[in-house]
Amino acid sequence: MYAVEAMQAVSTTLPDATVAIPATPTATPGASTALPRTLEWPATEKEAQAVYKKRITRTTRFGMQRKIVSYMTTESWQNVPHVTYMYEPDVTDFFDAFKQMDVKSPHPHKITFNTLITRAIIEGLKVAPHLNGHISYDHKFAKGKIQTLANIDISMPWILPNGEMMTINLHNCENRNLDGMTEYIADLTRRINNTDLTEVMYDVSLDNTLTQLKHGKIAESLRKIMGAKLGKGKIKRMPGDARKEYKSIDIRDRLTRYDLQPGTVTISNIGSIYREQRGAIGILEIIPPQIFAIAVGAVQDKPGVVAKPDGTKEIAVRKVLPICLALDHRALDFGDAVPFMKHLDGIFAKPEQIYSW
Repeated sequence: MYAVEAMQAVSTTLPDATVAIPATPTATPGASTALPRTLEWPATEKEAQAVYKKRITRTTRFGMQRKIVSYMTTESWQNVPHVTYMYEPDVTDFFDAFKQMDVKSPHPHKITFNTLITRAIIEGLKVAPHLNGHISYDHKFAKGKIQTLANIDISMPWILPNGEMMTINLHNCENRNLDGMTEYIADLTRRINNTDLTEVMYDVSLDNTLTQLKHGKIAESLRKIMGAKLGKGKIKRMPGDARKEYKSIDIRDRLTRYDLQPGTVTISNIGSIYREQRGAIGILEIIPPQIFAIAVGAVQDKPGVVAKPDGTKEIAVRKVLPICLALDHRALDFGDAVPFMKHLDGIFAKPEQIYSW
């Protein structure tokens, strides 16, 4: 009825236009009133399922990495009230200072922009320590606590040799200078290459399951165990002898569950994956028990307002770095992130201090 009225309205508004509305067919007594099938569509649910299966080009079942990521991120969105803010600082002077590091502040190792921006974020966390913490919250009784932590352990998503991504914990970053961080990252890369990722992630999953059992989550724990041990989603581990040989590798030469523990804050640097991108992350998950997460984009040229020495202003091409900040609203308010951003603004405006890092 609405469509007919709309067509009539168009015809009234545009008198020169002719709108043809097909007449409603008169039903013949005893005859079928079904419309002719001018389009092909499944007539039954069974037929629809058969058509759908024909369209599938590949089926990939979750491996250990995907199981952990899907479980943790789902838990995040189910339980954490996220607040996100897009912080877009002008990093023109900071980026220029980075380009001159080899001359003004020689290092025994090549310092990447990823390492430098991570170090800047660590400096920001030092002046806003309340962002660097864990939350414990009981929704049933509306009670909780926030523990501010002295150590800054960075959970950082890492692209693995097989192309998958896994979050690795960079421990005690508050005490590492640029060279120390570069050496630490290089050593992690070496250890990753000696690691069977399914085995180490299986250890992490088992450890989490045992923790859930201790907290009385029996049914959930049993479902996870069955999902890993039974059916088409069963995790394929190394054979017994091969696993024993793998476990004999010194833990200093491979990753362990210690390296995959939740850190105190997550820093995801998508800018290092695709430097030519022109977008930004608008929202990202906070992995409990963390209360703060950061996503760093790629440096981009954008128009900006620049103050000249005589006090006048002009539009100029500036380098902008989109950074998404995510806060757990149970533990933090927007004002809690302001000291962090102000300190980074100071670093980006007067970047000479990076030569002493």
